Parts: sequence; structure tokens; C-alpha cells
Amino acid sequence: MSILSPDWDGQRAFLAVLDTGSLSAAARSLGLTQPTVRHRIEALERAIGQPLFSRTVNGLVPTDDARELAVHVRRMAFASEAFYRAASASGGEIAGTVRISVAEFVGIEVMPRLLAPLRERHPGLAVELVLSNENADLPGQEADIAIRMRRPRHGALVAKRAGCIPLGFFATASYLERHGVPEGATDLARHTLIGSDRSRMDQDFTRELQKTLGEKLYFALRTDSHPAQLAMVRAGLGIGVTQLPIGEQDLVRVLPGLVVAELEAWVVAHEDLRHSRRIDAVFGHLVAALGRYCASGLVMQAAVGVGGRDAADGAG
Repeated sequence: MSILSPDWDGQRAFLAVLDTGSLSAAARSLGLTQPTVRHRIEALERAIGQPLFSRTVNGLVPTDDARELAVHVRRMAFASEAFYRAASASGGEIAGTVRISVAEFVGIEVMPRLLAPLRERHPGLAVELVLSNENADLPGQEADIAIRMRRPRHGALVAKRAGCIPLGFFATASYLERHGVPEGATDLARHTLIGSDRSRMDQDFTRELQKTLGEKLYFALRTDSHPAQLAMVRAGLGIGVTQLPIGEQDLVRVLPGLVVAELEAWVVAHEDLRHSRRIDAVFGHLVAALGRYCASGLVMQAAVGVGGRDAADGAG
């Protein structure tokens, strides 16, 4: 099969159609017209000698080959974005774009307080925050830096442990006034508990928690989104688990003598990127700031004189 040299514009159009599901949506995302996107897809199909999409009444459906090819195109897209992030830095100042990958809960509840002093110190920095409970592909340049709750195993990554974040049970004062304050683990059975739905990691976490408590837990309100769990707790719907530094802000600690689990917090980057001044500055800041955040939770834990245990990766 004779293969021409597909250009990057055609591959970007292919990826946009794959991600958005239609020519019109892809055109909007790329800032192009729909005919331009269609022509680029057709040119790419001619160049590689095979169709990428099946035309159906419901739109464009990617072929199996297209799904396989998308892996390579996506890597190129990540590399292209990383190139422009690196090029955005200027001279010797700490400036340019840094892409940070964090779990959903950490991105919503923790990162804003960590980023505020960073932006004050280095106003030339632009931060792209990627919220996902899936680990970003750092070697594949999907992100520059990641915060993870488990030590990475990839040899090309540099990781620093910031500390541990303790978790506890929390509820609103109004909920506890209406339903009473649990005095022990057995009392939780008569309360509305908020927890996970189908996440395998969270289910493992729940099983370990039940072993610790010696009680079976029934969650009347279930979601795999940790921010949504916290929102339900804050709405006074029941008792849920969250990080001590977050819960102590506006909620009441339930069973304060119990640390449900402890999350390890790691700041991770590809070893090659640590040579970049902007990456190194953000990396160092996050290690220090996240370390202070972890320490604040341990101070709260020590105030009631309890110990903890390790938690599953991703528990919020």
C-alpha cells in the first residue's frame, strides 16, 4: 500500500471528530468550517489508504483501525501541546504554561489554596489544571506535573512525598441536631451515610473501613464523585468521609477519635522536565504547599490523639 505523508492538520481534524462525534462539533472546536474539516478527513483517508469513519444516519462512527490510530495521534497532540507550553516561557523569568493533573476532589477543594501563593510569586505563570481520577500519562506528555495518592512506579518519573492526609467522618451541625450524634461505630447504622457507588477502588476502601469498624455500612446516598459526596454532606443530607483539613472548615467531625484512613500525597513529574525552570519552580512549590496542607491535617489528628491507616488510591 502506497502511503503519502499525512499532515498534522488532517490528524488534528481526525482527533477532533473522534472526540466530539461530528464534523460540526469538530469544526467548532478547531475554529474551522465544517467543509474544511470534512476535506481534511477525506485527504487523510486518501493518504493512509483506508477509511477512518463509517458514514451512518447517526453521524460518523470510527472504525476499529481509527481507534488504534488515535492512540498515536493523541500522543502527537500531547507532544505538540507540551512544545507550546515550553515555548511559552520567556528568557530567565519563571513564566509560561504548566499543565497539572490532579484527582477531581483535590482539584476542586485543595488546589485553589495551593495555587494562590504560586500565582502571587510568579504572575507570569499560566496553569492548566486537569481534573481526572485516572493517572495522567506523564512520559507521554499528557501533563507536566501530577499530584498522586500513591507512589509512582515508572522509572522515568521524579516523585517527592509531601506527606499524609487523614480522613474522617463529617456532617453538618443541623443534621446532627435532627438525628443525634453517633457515639460509636454501631450508631452509624441508624444514620444516613453518604458513600461510593460502583468505583472498584472505593469499594475496596469501604470493605477495609468495615473491617476497621467491625460494622457493615449501608450507604443510602451513593456517588463515585468525591466532590459530590462532600456537597451532599454540606447540604445536610447525612454523614460522609472527607479529608480533615477540608471537613474542619465548615462541618462537624463525627467520631473524632477515629481516623478513617490516610492518603499519601506525592508530587510527580517526568525527570526530563525538571530541567525546566518553570516546571522546577511549580514542582518545588507544590511539594512545600502540599506538605503544609498535609501537616495541618496531622495536627488535627494529633489533637484528638488517634492513629490512622493507609487508604486506597483515589479515596477523597
